[in-house]
Amino acid sequence: MSNLIFRLKSCNICPRNCKVNRLEGKTGYCKTGLDFSVASYNVHKGEEPPISGTNGSGTIFFANCNLSCVFCQNYPISQLGNGKPCNIKKLTKIMLELEQKGVHNINLVTPTHLSAQIAIAIKKAKLQGLKIPIVYNTNGYDSVKTLKALDGLIDIYLPDAKYSKSANSKKYSNARDYWQVNKKALVEMHRQVGELKINKNGIATKGLIIRHLLLPKNISGTKEVIRFIANKISKNTFVSFMTQYHPAYKAFKYKELSRKITQKEYSLTAQALDEFGIINGWVQEL
Repeated sequence: MSNLIFRLKSCNICPRNCKVNRLEGKTGYCKTGLDFSVASYNVHKGEEPPISGTNGSGTIFFANCNLSCVFCQNYPISQLGNGKPCNIKKLTKIMLELEQKGVHNINLVTPTHLSAQIAIAIKKAKLQGLKIPIVYNTNGYDSVKTLKALDGLIDIYLPDAKYSKSANSKKYSNARDYWQVNKKALVEMHRQVGELKINKNGIATKGLIIRHLLLPKNISGTKEVIRFIANKISKNTFVSFMTQYHPAYKAFKYKELSRKITQKEYSLTAQALDEFGIINGWVQEL
């Protein structure tokens, strides 16, 4: 068994450090014990081009989350916990089943609170012949200690960099230390897998892609996020700037989140990219 699994006895898998005994079914912030729920698993073609490729990404959507984003567009899964019961044995089977469908990778969506179970499932699946890359598609609120325990198991890190302002991460995701935690996590992910490597067919095989969702009124602190990536990770980092924000879940309770981003807000991002020399990645059209 993975050493991570024993940390569930007094859980410190994520930065919440709830210290509950998940091995006995107790639950902390993520509302998840040893067993867990999977909302869906399928062939997905809506990710970044080198992740989806031509055959699609084998996405596994896990229920629950260690953040409480008031604007979450997947809130029925992440906040309400909708999904079907799963365990390590079944997760291993799901990974192998998706590979048989010809996907380019196994894409673990919202995996942070399940890192221990996932680590075991990956090892079991590889022993049974799994060969495609593993994508760790995370909100970016990850413990460096946990990430280090995953070193060698994850091929592609796909984290968010949601905020660079503590007041905003506290107000909208109940995580005042998000940026401090996130910066360290991004550096560790880059240390493990390096800059994105894409094969001759345009498919990602290893590396880091950072996602950043643009929020109204610059709530996400975009310029500081770009500055950090350029100066502390690499100007060659692939960054995916997402403009699809729309009010969802509890967003309408906050006037500042009750609209989409404007063209002016969008253009400020382009200026920051030029200023700090980030040239790789994708910026969605408004």
